[in-house]
Amino acid sequence: MQLNQHAKLSIAPMMDWTDRHCRYLHRLLSREALLYTEMVTAPALVRGGAMHLLAHDLAEHPVALQLGGSDPKELAQAARMGAEAGYAEINLNCGCPSDRVQSGSFGAVLMTEPALVAECCAAMISEQPVEVTVKCRIGVDDQNPEEVLPEFLARVIAAGVQRVTIHARKAWLQGLSPKENRAIPPLDYDLVQRMKMLFPNLHISINGGITSLDQAVTLLDQGLDGVMIGRAAYHQPADILCAADRRVFGGTGPDSTAEGAVRAMLPYIEAHLASGGRLNQITRHMLGLFAGRPGARGWRRQLSEGVAQPGAGPELIEQALADIADLTDLTK
Repeated sequence: MQLNQHAKLSIAPMMDWTDRHCRYLHRLLSREALLYTEMVTAPALVRGGAMHLLAHDLAEHPVALQLGGSDPKELAQAARMGAEAGYAEINLNCGCPSDRVQSGSFGAVLMTEPALVAECCAAMISEQPVEVTVKCRIGVDDQNPEEVLPEFLARVIAAGVQRVTIHARKAWLQGLSPKENRAIPPLDYDLVQRMKMLFPNLHISINGGITSLDQAVTLLDQGLDGVMIGRAAYHQPADILCAADRRVFGGTGPDSTAEGAVRAMLPYIEAHLASGGRLNQITRHMLGLFAGRPGARGWRRQLSEGVAQPGAGPELIEQALADIADLTDLTK
């Protein structure tokens, strides 16, 4: 399957959430969805030598690296490092509204500098062989999205970008926190649809406010090329991903299950602990696996409280899973 096919459904890059352990879990739930790293800054790689930020498991593929930065040469070097590390795609962050990102002159503030974004993309494309994509907002602050978004897209297309993800909200760089920027600015799905009509050869994924697999399928049926889901996929991963391979990608195999993913995580957890890792580094990403099901609260409590016990290991997860199974049997 080509990468743009995997991009029919993707899981958004989310700081402090979509680390390698989270991605390993999500891959157990869907073989096909495109996964993204947390944002990694180009300066951290190029100037800081933080190569550990590129670490990932081959089992995570297809997986994309998201970069933050605004210096074309530095981004080109970071993109080459990402390609050499084995990532299938390099994505440029033009959507994050946090103060820390703004102070580095990248993220959503780049929506005000489409020429610079185009220069960055062209440099990244010329430096290495992996596809370069962009994740952006529809605009920032007092910009008119109807005017600025088409210009922005035209510029990155001219630079060689063939796939973008559009978070269908403005970002307010002053006055709203990053959390508020994910919820308060109104969604404008119609504008993203119009961009697809205006740029029919551009692969466009939509992001923002998508909370179910049903909603994702509806948006795909309306003509968009892809759907990117963020917080819902993290907090309710089984609801979003277990049926995705069948419903989005046309797979014919059985849907995955939360129980199956938990069992498949056990050897991974054992290896992580054996290498000196901590249990909660993995289990924190598993808390929402049974969201909405009987026993979900107990599952979260056992994993949250149990990891603090001395010597806690895979048996904690096995016991919590057994308790879920008992409740499932009782409700049949």
